[in-house]
Amino acid sequence: MIGAIAGDIIGSVYERHNITILDFPLFDTWSHFTDDTILTCAVADAILTGVDYGSKIREWFRLYPERGYGSGFRRWAAAKTIRPRYSIGNGSAMRVSPIGFAFDTLDKVLDEARKSAIPSHNHPESIKGAQAVAGAISLARTGHTKQFIKEYIANTFSYNLDRAIDQIRPTYRHDYTCKGSVPEAIIAFLESTDYENAIRLAVSLGGDSDTIACIAGGIAEAYYGGIPNEVSERTIAALDRRLQGIVMRFSEKYRLKEAFNVK
Repeated sequence: MIGAIAGDIIGSVYERHNITILDFPLFDTWSHFTDDTILTCAVADAILTGVDYGSKIREWFRLYPERGYGSGFRRWAAAKTIRPRYSIGNGSAMRVSPIGFAFDTLDKVLDEARKSAIPSHNHPESIKGAQAVAGAISLARTGHTKQFIKEYIANTFSYNLDRAIDQIRPTYRHDYTCKGSVPEAIIAFLESTDYENAIRLAVSLGGDSDTIACIAGGIAEAYYGGIPNEVSERTIAALDRRLQGIVMRFSEKYRLKEAFNVK
């Protein structure tokens, strides 16, 4: 999941100051982790501890309450009582990467992705978005080709993946829905030549840059077998000890090429 977290941190600088070029600094003094990272770690923590996703998501929100959450999610997470929430937002997809790495079968991955989306985003589009991202990660890490991944995601979730980044970019704007950001993030991965290129393509779209890069980064990590040392080191350095601990525990348990020993 470090690939998703790195995407979030790299994209954080450009969410409110969109760029449309590939040649930009991956990290600078303003790079920081956002709600994408916090909730990715919440999902990882739920997997590690066996606690339900909703409880962990609310717990981690309370640990980091000022990290750029949407207003609707904030009201749900801060409420004293758990109430159903129906949202088409991409929050369900941005946090789902640990599920794609943790579970062995595609059916199990899709079921867990559904469970992780329901507490805060119980809407067909948000469930679909979470499943598409987790499914792509599962297929990528188990040796499937990009063409296979593309066809599976397009056929299963009815996403149009036949567009090119250069075609999308000129008219793309902020879209916080799964329908309007998950396919674009997957396309950035599909066009990429390596992990870093996937992140650069994702950020260059503009829009919700940290989330698009987070989603693309998780899939790219799975497909390319890790992330570059320099990127992983800068990512870990941007996290506090609590977040570093979750990344280490999750990576060790699931034998990932994580930030502490990446190829």
